[in-house]
Formats: sequence, C-alpha cells, structure tokens
Amino acid sequence: MASSPQTYTPPPPLTGGKLVLGTLCVSLAVFMNVLDSSIANVAIPTISGNLGVSIDEGTWVITSFAAANAISIPLTGWLTQRIGAVRLFVTSVLLFVLASWLCGLAPTLPILLAARVLQGLVAGPMVPLSQSLLLGAYPKSKASFALALWGMTAVVAPVAGPALGGWITDAYTWPWIFYINIPVGLLAAGMTIAIYKDRESPTHKLPIDTIGLLLLITWVAAFQIMLDKGKDLDWFASPTIVTLGIIAAVAFAYFVIWELNNDHPVVDLRLFGRRNFFGGTVAISIGYGVFFGNLVLLPQWLQQYLGYRAIDSGLSTAPLGIFAVILMPLIGKFLPRVDARKVATASFVCFALVFWLRSRYTLEVDQWTVILPTLLQGIPTAMFFVPLTVLLLSGLPPERIPAAAGLSSFVRVFCGAIGTSVATTAWNNRTIVHHAQLTEHATPYSTALQQMFSNLTGNFGMSTEQATGLIERNLNAQAAMIGINDIFWLSAVIFIVIIPVIWIIKPAKGSAGAEAAAAAH
Repeated sequence: MASSPQTYTPPPPLTGGKLVLGTLCVSLAVFMNVLDSSIANVAIPTISGNLGVSIDEGTWVITSFAAANAISIPLTGWLTQRIGAVRLFVTSVLLFVLASWLCGLAPTLPILLAARVLQGLVAGPMVPLSQSLLLGAYPKSKASFALALWGMTAVVAPVAGPALGGWITDAYTWPWIFYINIPVGLLAAGMTIAIYKDRESPTHKLPIDTIGLLLLITWVAAFQIMLDKGKDLDWFASPTIVTLGIIAAVAFAYFVIWELNNDHPVVDLRLFGRRNFFGGTVAISIGYGVFFGNLVLLPQWLQQYLGYRAIDSGLSTAPLGIFAVILMPLIGKFLPRVDARKVATASFVCFALVFWLRSRYTLEVDQWTVILPTLLQGIPTAMFFVPLTVLLLSGLPPERIPAAAGLSSFVRVFCGAIGTSVATTAWNNRTIVHHAQLTEHATPYSTALQQMFSNLTGNFGMSTEQATGLIERNLNAQAAMIGINDIFWLSAVIFIVIIPVIWIIKPAKGSAGAEAAAAAH
C-alpha cells in the first residue's frame, strides 16, 4: 500500500542502467499505445473484406477505439489517486496486451469492436502516466529533458503507424497489426514492475462521482461518434448526426455544471481557471488539431490522386520524425535557459512556413517536393510539445499534476479528432466548390477543351465516352488539388493567428514547469 499523501516522501531519481531501462520501458508502452491509434487506418479495407462487411462499417474499428480512449483519458487523475500511478500504468499495459490479443482473434466485426472498446478504455491512462513516471525518474534539473524523451515517442508513433500498418497488412495478415503489441507490452510491463515497484504514488479513497462519470461517457461518446460519422452521413442533414449533436451538447452542459460544483469531481475542470494551464492547453490543443488533421489528409491525397501505394504514402510522411528525434533531447536540455514562450512561438511560425510550402503543390509534384516540407516539419514539431507542456504545468501544486496531465492530454487528443474531421470535411467541400468553378469553364465553347477532346479522340484513338471520362477525372484531380492547397494555406494562417495565445501565459521561471511536475513524484 502506498503511503498516505500526508507522509509521502518522493523517492530519489533513478540513476545509471535503471534510468535507461526505466525510460525505455515507459517509452515502449507509449509508442505501442500511440501507434495503435493510427496503425489500423490503412488496414480498414483489408479488415472489412476479411470480415465480410463494408468499408463504412469497418471504420467503426477506428471510431470505437477513439471514443473509448477519449472517455478514459480525463479519468487518469482520479484513478491515480485511488489505485496508484505504477499499479494503474502496469494494469493498463497488461489489459492493453489482452485487448490486442482479442482484436487479432476476433472472427466477426462485433467481437472486434468490443475488443477495440476495451483497448481504448485501458489505453487512456497510459500516455499521461508515462509522462508522470518519467518526470519522477529524472532529477528536477533534467525534467525538461525527460519531457523531451516522452515527446519523441508521442510524435514518431502516429507518423510510423500508417507505414508500419501498410507493410504488415501487405506482408502478413491484418491480425498482426494487433499481435505485435503482445511482446512489446509484456516487455514494457515486466520492466516497469522491476524498476518502478518501489516508486508507487500515494493513494487515498475518493468518493465515486457516478453522475459526472456517466455524463462524461455520454457526451464524449456522442460527440466522438458524431465527428467520425459526420462526413459519411452528410453531417446535420442526417437525423442521426443531429440527435448525437443534441445529446453531446446537453450532456456536456450538465457535465460542466456538475463538475464545477462537486467537491470530488471525476475531472477537475477548475484547472482551467489557472492562466498558464488554460493558455498552454488551448495553444497545444489547437496546434495539435491542425497538425494531426493535415497528417491524415496528406496520405489520402497521395493515394487517391497521385497513385501512391499505402506504404509509399506512409513513407512520404515518415521523415517528419527525423528532426523531431534529433532535436527534442536538445530542446529539453536547453529549454531551462530560455523563455519557453519564444520557443513555442518559433515552432508555430515554422509550422506556418511548412504548410505554406505545401499549399503550392501541383499534380506534377515529385516525391522529393512532397518529402521536403515533411522533413522540415520535424523542426517545429520538436519545439512544440515540450515547451507548451512545461508552460501549462508551471505553477501547479504537485498533487494536481496527474489530473492536469490527464486533462490536457484529453483536450489535445480530442482536438486531434476534431481537426481530422474538420480537415476532411473542409477538403471535401472545397473540392466540390473548385470542381463547380472548373466545370463552368469546361464548356463546348472552350477552345482548350475542344483541343484536348480532339487530341484524345484523334491522336490517341479514344471514343467520345473515354475522352469525356478522362477529362472528368482530370477535373476531379485538379479540384481536389486546389481544395487541399486551400486547407494547407488555412492551416498556415491558423498557426500564425493563435500565437498570441502563447503570450497570455506567464513565463516559467527556468525549468519551473517541468520541476513542478517532477515534484509530484
């Protein structure tokens, strides 16, 4: 049993081989968790075909995990106080392994969805707790460096997911995208028990906020399903989406009122009353929403309109991790000596530059031109997570750090889901607009169209129907290209516009934010 909060003395930092292994096991668990949120995306057509369902039904494999995960992340602080950080982390990892095994064995879609719900629920606490355990393992003076190591895995995993998922699906069978979690998870859990067993956080029994928990489940699940299915069901033209929207809005309103007036809330919304937590969470969440939405769009465009294979489109986005991995430890090392707000601002300016470069793409773009902005994007990514995490945690008392880490992670992940939904819908809408504008010029009286039609039927021997079909496909491809360029350009503008949010945050004194977090352990 962990010590009571009144008598608890944080254990000394880890050193030598224990510190290396402690960092490795926590990072493995994070990588496995975050990877699983994106690795299944490219396998949906294969999974759907093998289980005898439509691709539309198969997308519930993604939706079910995302909704369950979103529900459990904000419960991290409350569960940690009742169970203890180490026990909760190890339990989450082992249950994640079990759920992965069940996913791979699933013979039907309903069984697979049930396993994915379990997987999402137990995955929730793993990311904020990994952050928490790493901070406790390092000396306070190296807390920023610990956050940088955590950030490396959190950034690289979603980038590697599509490429790894495409390769596994092509080379083996789809269950192996889940089975690969089993050895990784067992190794991470075993190493965590061996290294962190004497570093348990204090626990105390808290009343169960049943009403708050039920309201949280209701509004998060309704909103997540609405986001995931909105595009397929034509958004608010569908009674299903309207119903989900109303349920989410009403449950959210009641949830906020209930939690703010509860002595033992399941989610501590009062944290948003702190200037640094509010500003840091808003900045990192909006930025992550734009970042993740674009991360989803680019491979789709490459596959649908440039003819890339799933694995090739994944490899085209993979270079993002190169500079992120190289620079994040350096950022963590030097961050205590500089104003974290300046680093975060530089990150947002660089993100804007990257998206502006992408807004100039054409259908003739070569692979290097696709890869270059992605490679450069690793630089602002390295300067994004760690400074803003330090800023949003600065000034918080140690006992509120786990709840703050869980809540900020929840808002960030939720904004990632919103960003994906908004980006895909906006791209679809802009493509329709540009297709209509291009079609206005594609009339029988257009000289360019007459010449193209004559060339296709005369020089290439196409029939009238074939020539018309090819011209229509070209129009669709051009419209989609201009549409995605609009999204890239708007993303650049958003990153510039939200820079002032960073500057409402009070500067952290040295490594104060990271040290405050480390003091919680």
